[in-house]
Amino acid sequence: MVDQRKLPAQEIYVECVNYEQVARAIEKMVIRGAPAIGVAAAFGLALGVAKVEKKENLERDFDRIFGRLKRTRPTALNLFWALERMRDVFAKNKNLSLPKLKARLVREALKIEKEDIEANRKIGKFGKKLIKDGDAILTHCNAGELATAGYGTALGVIRAAFEEGKKIEIFADETRPFLQGARLTCWELDKDGISVTLITDNMAGWLMQKREISLVITGADRIARNGDAANKIGTYPLAILAREHGLPFYIAVPMNTIDFSLSNGSQIPIEERPPDEVRKVGTICITLPDVKVRNPAFDITPAKYISAIITDKGIARPPYIKSLKRIKKYGAV
Repeated sequence: MVDQRKLPAQEIYVECVNYEQVARAIEKMVIRGAPAIGVAAAFGLALGVAKVEKKENLERDFDRIFGRLKRTRPTALNLFWALERMRDVFAKNKNLSLPKLKARLVREALKIEKEDIEANRKIGKFGKKLIKDGDAILTHCNAGELATAGYGTALGVIRAAFEEGKKIEIFADETRPFLQGARLTCWELDKDGISVTLITDNMAGWLMQKREISLVITGADRIARNGDAANKIGTYPLAILAREHGLPFYIAVPMNTIDFSLSNGSQIPIEERPPDEVRKVGTICITLPDVKVRNPAFDITPAKYISAIITDKGIARPPYIKSLKRIKKYGAV
């Protein structure tokens, strides 16, 4: 996996040879983005079982590997969805010979990876209809190839519109404190030849007021069945600003990001990350070295501020408690 902490200055790849290294890579943000960590966790689980030498205590070994990967990050649903899917495959095939079981888990991880890329392209196909020629699009954090198995969710919509020939301009929030927008989104879009302008997180309202932004599109890490969405910290105020200025606010996600077991966003766990991510930029301390810090990684955007949720099965609109359920069952209508 590409070490996303090093971009854009260095494009360095990290090879994980055991499940513990995969778990640490997820925790330390070597790899990030809800769909990407789901795929990584699936491969991590397959890698962990690949190291098991005897079938004795196989279920105990599996549970240990599963539990370690499950504890890496609490907010993104895709992580848990992918692990549960791998556990289902394990349960159905645990009586096979050990080599066959290991191969079956690897095949499932590869299948999850392939399906994620296909889902992202479908998101792009649906979402590009919401983009007009000449639009200036604000995006927050990074919901592109780096955050997925490939193509991207929010950036997948942007890519699809660009590939169709629409002339678009992208504004990327720098996305403090980890700077995913500045470091990752700008890097991705520049590589694709898509025009991008970097802004600090507190510039968005002014540009909206000056009518320099047409719409906002982001990804999400978990969405409750009523449409409340957890995404990178700073998303919620963008949704309020978009509403104030009469601009559409869209979220793009695969269906496996939607948690139908949760009635609303207050039930989504919010990860608090290490304080030095705020105190420092890279290795440089930008404040008092021992100042108290809050570092919630995500915030909740209430469904009432979301104009549409773009999924791989179609576009959902309010009321989401009905439209998401309908799309899950029937697809695009």
